[in-house]
Amino acid sequence: MRFAKVVFSIAGVWGVLVMMPLYFLFDLVGRQYPPPITHADFYYGFVSITLAWQVAFLVIATDPRRFRPMMVAAILEKFGYMTTLATLYAQGRLQFGQLAVVSPDLVLALLFLVAFFKTAERSTQSHHSDCVNTGEAANRWSTKIQAQRR
Repeated sequence: MRFAKVVFSIAGVWGVLVMMPLYFLFDLVGRQYPPPITHADFYYGFVSITLAWQVAFLVIATDPRRFRPMMVAAILEKFGYMTTLATLYAQGRLQFGQLAVVSPDLVLALLFLVAFFKTAERSTQSHHSDCVNTGEAANRWSTKIQAQRR
């Protein structure tokens, strides 16, 4: 579980550090990769949604076992973005510099997968011990009730 905490913490902090400056680089992006951006709503919407995902990564990091189902969405987010950019590059609609941006996302997607599977092992063991403990508590409670009825 420590692995998942570290991976999702790094992903969240890294993402915030990378995405926050984009709020102030609207014009620069258009100059570096012409033509200029004509739909500010899509640009700023992408930045804000991506920042929301960084918060989700930080939330997952607080308790990976509890938030394990969110890891599936996090993995899809990473692979979806990578697939989209790779497709656009293959169609000649992106420059290589724009495609290279996804290399950290590839690493994070793979680490998210590892974290997902590592968390499953512990989650199953924990669930089993919780069931055993719950069963023992129910038996004690049942015995106590029966003793009071006598």
